[in-house]
Amino acid sequence: MLIFAGLGNPGPKYENQRHNVGFMAADAIARRHSFSPWSKKFKAEIAEGRLAGEKVLLVKPQTFMNLSGQAIGDALRFYKLSTADLVVFYDELDLAPGKVRIKTGGGSGGHNGIKSIDAHCGKDYRRVRIGIGHPGDKALVHNHVLGDFAKADRTWLEPLLDATADSAVLLAKGDDNGFMNKLSLAVPGAAKPGRPAAATDTKPPAKGQSHIRQARPQAPSVPVPESGPMAAMLKKLLGK
Repeated sequence: MLIFAGLGNPGPKYENQRHNVGFMAADAIARRHSFSPWSKKFKAEIAEGRLAGEKVLLVKPQTFMNLSGQAIGDALRFYKLSTADLVVFYDELDLAPGKVRIKTGGGSGGHNGIKSIDAHCGKDYRRVRIGIGHPGDKALVHNHVLGDFAKADRTWLEPLLDATADSAVLLAKGDDNGFMNKLSLAVPGAAKPGRPAAATDTKPPAKGQSHIRQARPQAPSVPVPESGPMAAMLKKLLGK
């Protein structure tokens, strides 16, 4: 059995905020794979289903973000699971919008929900970090995180959530790299390998000089004699 936990804050006021992208991921998985209706347990909303033949419990803590670890810790203990059976979806400031990275263990990066889970459950769980971008100024972080996704964000957010739901079976199988690859291909604007520029030793032409002149430089001119046998022959050939 696995627990997939999405982090966020409960209630309509918060549902479209960047900080709630973990809830959005859990909802997308539940819809796509026909999980049970959401019910309340462990101070959380939970839904049950199967992914790749594995029983999975989706958990959305209702304790508010800073106490997320209470609900998730209760669920782990109830089912006698370890942090190796836990996958957490949450927002990541230090990743560009739409980028997703997975790691096991590590620091919280200042995320209060992760701090709470680390304190209540330990650190050795898989973390699906969903990039929301950094506003560029520390003073703007609070409003950025607790702000709603902009309309323009939908161009990457909706495909990302769809791909998360479609590829959740890979997480259940432990194929983290396969999961990340699927998401990188699904999000518009993701970096794709391009053709390298052709190598060349030719220097750019000087200003006012044509490319043709550069590619085919003129041969140095040869002085034409004004008198003598050679001059006479040239005059005859050229009609001069």
